[in-house]
Amino acid sequence: MYYVNENVKNTTRIFPDQGREPYVRLDMNENPIGLPVEVVDKLRDCITPEFISRYPEPDIVAEKYAKLVGVNPDQLCLTNGSDNAIRYVMQTFAEPGKDVLTVRPTFEMYMVNCWLLGLNHKTVEYDDDFTISIDKLVAAIDDNTTMVILVNPNNPLGNTYSEEDVRTIVEAARAHDAMVVIDEAYHYFTKNTHIKLIDEYDNIIVLRTFSKCLSMAGLRLGVAISNSQVAHYLNSLRLTFEVNTAALKMAEIILDTPGLIDELARIQIEGRTYVEDELKKAGYEVIEGESNFVSFKPNRDATEVSDALKDAGILVKTFGGGLLKGWIRINTGSVEVMKDFITTLAKVDR
Repeated sequence: MYYVNENVKNTTRIFPDQGREPYVRLDMNENPIGLPVEVVDKLRDCITPEFISRYPEPDIVAEKYAKLVGVNPDQLCLTNGSDNAIRYVMQTFAEPGKDVLTVRPTFEMYMVNCWLLGLNHKTVEYDDDFTISIDKLVAAIDDNTTMVILVNPNNPLGNTYSEEDVRTIVEAARAHDAMVVIDEAYHYFTKNTHIKLIDEYDNIIVLRTFSKCLSMAGLRLGVAISNSQVAHYLNSLRLTFEVNTAALKMAEIILDTPGLIDELARIQIEGRTYVEDELKKAGYEVIEGESNFVSFKPNRDATEVSDALKDAGILVKTFGGGLLKGWIRINTGSVEVMKDFITTLAKVDR
């Protein structure tokens, strides 16, 4: 019998539903309207037979992105989506058999990678009021902790960590020789970012993505940012041609378009504010956060409301268990998209 890695054999994956194209997609934290057409047209103009036939060259994007965030290019590792960045970080810096500490709930791919890589997934639960105790998180860090994950803002609750809290956690982790990963997939929707701390601590990796605010989920581009030594280790692990040419060119166009990033964030923050206000005016219990998503508790069974919304052409996220069982999460878009959602919700959740 052929060999199969036991960690892979014992992992059960649930992949996203297919056939989402015809719907208004408010279920996976994408930008439902995407990039402006004139920006995408610039990519179309670049796609020639020669463009497709060449191997990708990531250095231009690395230099432009490094300048944007105020680091050196050798402090970056560009990856095929931040999912790959997570895998590389955990493969490189998490010691098999030890604990990876996260809050719960949080982004599920950290748990999945623990299963696949032979790591113990250790969690600190949110309180019933949807807050997390930093004291409990710090107390959970011990000699068996190999990595601490902070998603900032956290998915699916949208809360952020203060600089004081992050410093406390990083110092506790460093005392036990543990790496801290700060996943800032949603950082454009808040002013709360901790990237500057990579210059003070040698055990911090910040993850970013072009999928959310920058609307490139279909092209796949993520970034790991740390000190140059950590980035060197990650680049040693990554594939030679990790990111495809179209993703790199689209990223370059975005980075070269003045004001575009701020405008993309503004549109979705405006939509978030609108939908939070409308849900509260309609009497819904709402979890507010600093991200591009909002959670609310429907009047009827969440699955029934989700099914009715799908019948009306809108996809939303429900939760099978845990703290958010019975809640619905939607990602935000423009005010126009959110108005359509509120109108439809009023019809299906009386």
